[in-house]
Amino acid sequence: MTPWETFYKEKVTFILTDSKSVVDVGGGLRISKVAGNRYDPRHRWMEPLLSRVEYTILDTTPTYHPDIIGDIQALPFEDDSQEAIVCLSVLESVEDPMKAMHEIRRVLKQGGYAFLYVPFLYYYHAEKGYYKDFWRFSEDAISYLCKDFSSVEIQKLHGAIETWIKISPLGRSRLLLFLARIGDVVFRKTESKQTSGFYVFLKK
Repeated sequence: MTPWETFYKEKVTFILTDSKSVVDVGGGLRISKVAGNRYDPRHRWMEPLLSRVEYTILDTTPTYHPDIIGDIQALPFEDDSQEAIVCLSVLESVEDPMKAMHEIRRVLKQGGYAFLYVPFLYYYHAEKGYYKDFWRFSEDAISYLCKDFSSVEIQKLHGAIETWIKISPLGRSRLLLFLARIGDVVFRKTESKQTSGFYVFLKK
């Protein structure tokens, strides 16, 4: 597995085993058919872990049948009430990501966890009638957004060459993406600041 795939699996596994309840804002884990969420069969490995937790999907619209209809910029939870928040590919689509991060921190219990994905060098991906596409986040921006958390871990996704291929018209070619990943290793671009996005693991 790549470093980012390892990071994702380790952090999600930790959250689903260490927490009794998890709120998935936007349903980004894509592991619950019951809730009507978009389902990704590659995430089947998470399914046994779901029996350990109270898993709740929150979204702004009823389109994908979330458990709770709500806005991450005004979460419908009391202060210090949630054990874990997952927020994948959401912050770029809200008007005020700083307010959203404040809300995540507000509702988390002391010692609670948040797991995020945010894009950086990534193509425009609004979905008409559902969500818009406002923002991109550098590592500096992430550090600023998360400055009030006690622990912040950041993991890049993709090296510079693979990132360039992904946002180009050639990005649908699996062969080119594979070769680009090799190129990142050969030319030592795996740790480049020019990356497609970041996973972020936070502790309050």
